Amino acid sequence: MAQSHTVSVLDESADAHRLLDSGLDGNWEDAGGMFTVGTALETDALIEAGIERADAFVAATNGDNTNLVIAQIAQKRFNVDKVVVRVLDPNRARWYGEQGLTTICPTQAGIDMLTAAVQDGAGSGAVGI
Repeated sequence: MAQSHTVSVLDESADAHRLLDSGLDGNWEDAGGMFTVGTALETDALIEAGIERADAFVAATNGDNTNLVIAQIAQKRFNVDKVVVRVLDPNRARWYGEQGLTTICPTQAGIDMLTAAVQDGAGSGAVGI
């Protein structure tokens, strides 16, 4: 069964809108998306972006602290059912995961991939630098 979702992006930079249009025949809105300029630390920007209607929320700014704060706002203030937060620090990601947030840690994913590649290649003459 196909799922239909409206995806809303909130970004501090209006230039980010251009990136969303990349690879589309039309523009982001024609494809069913929404775009709002603002910061996710501002409640008004979150509301304008549609958080009150959201069934899922992803916090993926450039900062772990910001992501963790806005994820908790989405979860506690706006009662969003599914909140996912990107956290670069593996220890913090693990701890916040234990506190009930769904965390994605690209750093840990990279460590896991590198470890697997080294272990898989250990007997085949693999050389590390």
